[in-house]
Order: sequence, then structure tokens, then C-alpha cells
Amino acid sequence: MRLHHALAILTAAFALTVFAPAVHAGGDWNDSEVKWRTYDDGLAEAKKTKKPIVLIFYTEWCPHCANYSKLFHDPKVVAKTKEFVMIRLDADKNKDLGKTYSLDGGYIPRTFFLTSAGTIDPDLHAPRDQYKYFYDEKDPASILAGMDAAQKKLAKN
Repeated sequence: MRLHHALAILTAAFALTVFAPAVHAGGDWNDSEVKWRTYDDGLAEAKKTKKPIVLIFYTEWCPHCANYSKLFHDPKVVAKTKEFVMIRLDADKNKDLGKTYSLDGGYIPRTFFLTSAGTIDPDLHAPRDQYKYFYDEKDPASILAGMDAAQKKLAKN
């Protein structure tokens, strides 16, 4: 009987491992639909295409980052990303760049809008006094509004 019970537990554990959806550390940023770039490749692409840049700092361990990543599955957000060069950087692996983009602190996630030349526009941020570059992690309207404002302001550059 014990062997039968142990076999049932092992079978269930195997099924969960094989058939359960993958858990993504740091979130599931929808790599299949959003064209994420490295920092250097993104800057080069932006200069070439004249598209503004969305730059996001996240970490693998951050629960807010995992929540925020889900917004990039929203069809409206996915469509809007096509108008930008999208760069996503792990803040733990890019500490020097993280310091450069710590305008009001090193919190995560942080989202910045840059010109196609790679210059940050510090006036483009979430509507808050603190943690200005932290967009609502659960409502796509927040990042969509930021992207709309950036598109209007930076598309001229």
C-alpha cells in the first residue's frame, strides 16, 4: 500500500512539473510579442529608426516587477510597444546603468522614456510625487497614458 501511495505522489508531482505553466523569475514580459532589446542594441535601433525608447529596470526577485510584467500581455500595450524601442534591464546585473537612471531613487520597477538619441526626458513620468517612474503595476491604463504622452512629446525628436 505504501508503494502505491508513493507512486501516486510521484506521478502527481511529475504531472505538475511537466504540465504546469512555467513560472518566470522576474515576471513574464511577453518576449514572444514584445520586441525587447539589450541596452546597446536598443540605443542603436532607436537612432536608426528614430523611435523613442521605453527603458524598464526590474529584478528577478521583485514581486512588483512580476506584476508589472503582466501588463505587457495586454493587447493595447503590446500594440503600443511597436511605436517604441523597448529595453528591459535587470537592475541587479546592470548596476552602473541603474545608478545613471536613479533620478529619484533606485526602486524597481522603474520606467523611463528616452528620445531616439538616448536622452532621458525626466518630465515624462507617472502622475505621482514620489517614485515618479513607478507605473501602476496592475492597470495598463497607467503605462498606456505614459506611452501616449511620450509618443506625443518625443516623436518630434
